[in-house]
Amino acid sequence: MSARLRDALDAIRFARAYSLPLIDSFAPDEWFRMPVGGVTHLAWQVGHLAMAQYRMCIERVRGVRPDDAELVAPDVLALFVRESVPDPDPALYPTPIELRTVLHRIHERVLADLADWPDADLDSPPAMTSHKLAKTKLECIRWCAAHEMLHAGQIGLLRRLLGRPALW
Repeated sequence: MSARLRDALDAIRFARAYSLPLIDSFAPDEWFRMPVGGVTHLAWQVGHLAMAQYRMCIERVRGVRPDDAELVAPDVLALFVRESVPDPDPALYPTPIELRTVLHRIHERVLADLADWPDADLDSPPAMTSHKLAKTKLECIRWCAAHEMLHAGQIGLLRRLLGRPALW
């Protein structure tokens, strides 16, 4: 593994290690709570992180494969795209356990599939449509880590808005 790929994957691991304690600090009955005037809930944040990691590191770096539907169903991905609007109705979403499972399954697949990715391919354009901030496959992997940290901040703020103390 090249040093730059190792660094990018280490950043993904770091972001997940930072996010998980925040996610795990919510009880299952809090996953769909939205604070007064709030625009999100934990279930949407977790689903969005899973969707984004799939899109950035699987679709754009290695390309879609037929067995990817086993990682996450396309209709589940659609619930968490950037343009989607979180709804506090749990019936509209997978359960917290299902969302946590998808989050973990995608993360593990990314780490496994990219572990031996050829360094020469990292500078090539993404396999799927381009991204505003990521014009190469390596930039997609790097953005995945930065994006997760951005949402970890939103999850931390969500905790505070729900009356919980800061975790970090």
